[in-house]
Amino acid sequence: MKILQVSASDGGGGAHKIASALHGGYRARGHTSAMAVGTRTSHDPDVHEIPRGIPASRWLAQRVAARVARRTSRYVPALKPWRRALLAADPLAYLRAREAGREFFDYPGSRAILDLPGFAPDIVHLHNLHHDYFDLRSLTTLSGRVPLALSLHDEWTYTGHCAYTMGIERWRTGCVSCPDLEIHPAIQRDATHANWLAKKAIYEGSRLSISAPSRWLLERARESILAGGAVDFRHIPNGIDQGIFRPADQAAARDLLGLPRDHHVLLFAANLLGKNPFKDYGTVAAAVEQVAATHDRRLLLIALGGAGEVTRVGNAEMRLLPYERDPTRVAAYYQAADLYLHAANADTFPTTVLEALSVGRPVIATAVGGIPEQVRSLAAIPGSWTGAAEGPTTATGVLVAAHDAAGMAAATTALLADDELRDRLGRNAAGDAAGRFGLDGQLDATLAWYADTIESWGRWRRAAA
Repeated sequence: MKILQVSASDGGGGAHKIASALHGGYRARGHTSAMAVGTRTSHDPDVHEIPRGIPASRWLAQRVAARVARRTSRYVPALKPWRRALLAADPLAYLRAREAGREFFDYPGSRAILDLPGFAPDIVHLHNLHHDYFDLRSLTTLSGRVPLALSLHDEWTYTGHCAYTMGIERWRTGCVSCPDLEIHPAIQRDATHANWLAKKAIYEGSRLSISAPSRWLLERARESILAGGAVDFRHIPNGIDQGIFRPADQAAARDLLGLPRDHHVLLFAANLLGKNPFKDYGTVAAAVEQVAATHDRRLLLIALGGAGEVTRVGNAEMRLLPYERDPTRVAAYYQAADLYLHAANADTFPTTVLEALSVGRPVIATAVGGIPEQVRSLAAIPGSWTGAAEGPTTATGVLVAAHDAAGMAAATTALLADDELRDRLGRNAAGDAAGRFGLDGQLDATLAWYADTIESWGRWRRAAA
C-alpha cells in the first residue's frame, strides 16, 4: 500500500508524534509511506515540507524572517501574529482575517500534496490541520481524487475556532456568541459562527472517513458538522512502541538520569508544560505540596516538558525539565518514577498516560475527556472519582475529579504508603497496556481501516462514473 500522511510536523509530541510513529511502522511492514508536513524537522527523505505556493525566493525570505520572529517573539508576544503571517501565502490577508476573527485557510501548497514526484498514494491520512499550513477547503477536491482518512486528535474540526471546547457546547448549534475567544487557537473578534458555517460547507462537499483514539471524541464527532461529509466513523486507540516503553529496573533508571534512589519520585510530562492551556500543572503542583505536608519521605516531582526554577516546599522538590526528544531517555523517566501524575483541563487520549502504563507505573489522573478509557481506576481509595472503578486485581491507577488537587494528593499519599499495592497496580498497568495500547495493534487497526476506506471510495467512484 502507498500511504501519504499529512501532519503539521514530523517532530514533537502529541499528534505529530503519532503520525511519525505510524509512518515508521508502515515502512517496517513493507508499505510505501511518505509524509507531507507543515514543518519538517528530520532528514527523512520520505518527509516532504508542504510548499506555500509562492516563489522560492519569497519563501526563503519568509522562512528567515519567521525564524527571527520566532526567537524574538519569546520576549515580545506582540510579534507572534507576524510570525504566523509570514507562513501564509499572503501575509496581509492573514492579518486581515485575524483582525476579523476569521480562520485563515489560504495555504495553496496543501492543494498539491498529491503531486509529490514519483509517488501516487492509495490513501491520504490527515492529522491535525490547524497549525497554519493546510487549506481546509482543499478537502473537497482531494476527496474526489483519492480516499481521505482523517484522524481527530482534538475538537478543532467542528468548532468555530478552539482546539478544545472546555465545557462549552455551542459547537452543537453553530458556535454563536462564543464566550471565550482566548481558548487556543485564540481569535480577536467573534467570527466563530462564520467559521463554523465555513467548515460545515467544506465537509458537506467532501467525502471523509473519520477516526478518533477515544470513544469520547468519536461520539462528539458523530454529533457534529463532520457528519455532513463522513462516510465512516472508526474508533482506533493510539498505541506506542513498547519495545522502548517497557518495564525496567527503577534503580538503574535513576542512576542513568542522576536521580536520588532514596526519594519517592513523581512524574508529570507534557509538551510546553508551562504554556499549554489544556494541561493542568497547577493541580499537580498543589497536590504534591499537600502530599509533602504529611509524607515522611523526601519527594521529587519531575515535570518533563517545562522550564523554570527548582522549587521546594517542605520535603518536596519540584523540577521543571525541558522537553526531551530521545525516547529512551523519556522512557527512563517513567521507569525511574514511583507514580505518574496527570492533570488536564482538556485531553483526548494523552500519549504520556499510555507511556506510563506501558512502563508499569500506576497513573493518577483527572477524569477528563478520553482519560477514563485509558486508566482502570481503583475502587475504595481516598480521593478517587465517583465513576467506574475496579478492584486491585485489574486496576491500573486512580482517577480523580477534574482540578481536584486534594483528591490527587489523597490518592498519591495512599499509594506511596503501600508498596505492595503500588507494585500490583504497576504490574496490572503493564499487562493492560500490552494488550490494548501497543503500536502493532494500532497499525493493524489503521491498515484495516485504510483497506475499508479504499474499497468504499472505489465503489463510490464506480457508481458515479
